[in-house]
Amino acid sequence: MTSSVELPELPDGELPGLFEGTVPPGVYRCASVGPDVLMQAEAAGWVGTVVDLTGAASKADFMDRCATGLELPDWFGRNWDALADCLTDLSWWGETDGYLVMTAGWRDFEQAAPQEADTAAEIFTAAAAYWAVRDAHLSVLLG
Repeated sequence: MTSSVELPELPDGELPGLFEGTVPPGVYRCASVGPDVLMQAEAAGWVGTVVDLTGAASKADFMDRCATGLELPDWFGRNWDALADCLTDLSWWGETDGYLVMTAGWRDFEQAAPQEADTAAEIFTAAAAYWAVRDAHLSVLLG
């Protein structure tokens, strides 16, 4: 199982590398996320969004925040399998050069619901690996 605590940090100044391909796609912890990251993603031809986990303390909270932040399709079943399905079939998000999911409030969620955070990290990691061998990559920043 992927422990969210063991995920690598995105080094300072390496964000452009995600979009340029010099930093491999994947799941990274980061200090914070902000609107400038979305602007950089858009400028690179990527689609990006923020999932705000501020105050999330359960799986249900996490799923609700994902449904809202990612604007998941109506068929999203608010369970781990459905999240994995959505993240490996991004047709609902449109075609692009890459996909960027950023979270805000990850560390608080991780402390409030460590098992759920680990499961979410595992799903994010599997989805990033799935997209790593395709034309459009997926990266997740846990801030």
